[in-house]
Amino acid sequence: MSDNPDLKLIEAAASDDPYDLARLRINPERLETTGVKKLLTTVPVKKPNAQDFIRVRPELDYRETLALVELQDDRETYIVDLGAVPELQAECYFATVFVAINRAGVVFLWPVKVPATDRKASEWHTSAAMAAQHAMRSWVRVKSNMSLGAYEMFEAVGDNIPEPDWPEHTFNALIRIGFKDKVIRDLGHPVVKRLRGE
Repeated sequence: MSDNPDLKLIEAAASDDPYDLARLRINPERLETTGVKKLLTTVPVKKPNAQDFIRVRPELDYRETLALVELQDDRETYIVDLGAVPELQAECYFATVFVAINRAGVVFLWPVKVPATDRKASEWHTSAAMAAQHAMRSWVRVKSNMSLGAYEMFEAVGDNIPEPDWPEHTFNALIRIGFKDKVIRDLGHPVVKRLRGE
């Protein structure tokens, strides 16, 4: 501080200024110690986008075959607890739900339909399952081809795409996030009432 009384008042006023940048400026060393962790709060349940290269988590404990109901108008998928509501089996399809990730690091749950035992497997089911298996080893794009009646796979060329950075979440935790409030366990569920026209 200066010995001049007028300057002392000016300097004191400046130090009380809430917008004094000399006081507000962040020391660059603080930036290095500020730790943040991205929280996973949304896990979409969907097919891969046709333009995204994806990988599928290869461990057996990161997939499960479940009974699902899809509301096509709302584009929402629900898990059905057939042990609690066996009456809904005719409304369900069975699918193996895989954990997948795209190059942007978006984790999603990919339901791949399992053919019913009393029906012939469709090329759509077979080609989607093959794509999921291939995506466990390398980056692929999965695109539907209506003329072919199946999904086509395109493998990334080159080794410049790094291995995926999988979240630390368990499969159960990812299911809980992806299907939050979307498990049907009784006949009073709004989706059941909607399917019955109630």
